[in-house]
Amino acid sequence: MKNIVLIFLATLLLKDGEAPYKPVDNKSSVSFKVKTFGINVTGAFMGLDGTILFDPNNLNDSKFDITVDVNTVNTDNSLRDGHLRGDAFFDVKNYPRMHFVSTRIVPSTKKGVLFLYGELSIKNQTKEISFPFTALGSTDGYLFKGTFTVNRKDFDVGETNIISNNVEVLLNVFAMKQLNLSKSVP
Repeated sequence: MKNIVLIFLATLLLKDGEAPYKPVDNKSSVSFKVKTFGINVTGAFMGLDGTILFDPNNLNDSKFDITVDVNTVNTDNSLRDGHLRGDAFFDVKNYPRMHFVSTRIVPSTKKGVLFLYGELSIKNQTKEISFPFTALGSTDGYLFKGTFTVNRKDFDVGETNIISNNVEVLLNVFAMKQLNLSKSVP
């Protein structure tokens, strides 16, 4: 019975025998940059999780479904970090994770650069975003790099005017190939 359940799960998760990739939190970074009083403030999030189906030769079947633990926000200032976790900003008690799901991936005119389109959800607000990214393959996974800008007010993050509305997000995500259960189950 256990083998039947594993085969069923593998069938749901895997398409055409391809194994998914999983972000490796301690080898990745999700950081941000925003101006406060005209000065750049940087920070980062941990708790990266999700599933990536990626084949550079078959972008139509490629997909990103990623979450980040908002409670991990770190700007190297504990007072500010506590404020960011509060109701006026991320409200981590009610919205503990940010979520991104891709809707399509297309090649660009620049060699090695792809465009990722998808929906970003923060605090129960979902907006479509798009940005260029690169995917550097290795024997055990991919390193995905990209940068995009969001308007924090689109997601009801902060009601203050001392912080710029535009927040630059920098992604450096290493995703490791997961075990292909359909090949390992007898």
